[in-house]
Amino acid sequence: MARVSVMDNNPEKRSEWRAIFYVQARVAILFVPVVASLLIIAALAGTTTIPMP
Repeated sequence: MARVSVMDNNPEKRSEWRAIFYVQARVAILFVPVVASLLIIAALAGTTTIPMP
């Protein structure tokens, strides 16, 4: 019996996988500015010194 691959030649399956990929890409693009700003905040917080009394 032949195994059926996940990415077979069924256009409906391909469009479903493409839609899932696009949603994941959009979510990743939304998180890029958040991660970048957290890295900037962490870098700035690491370089500041608190004067000892």
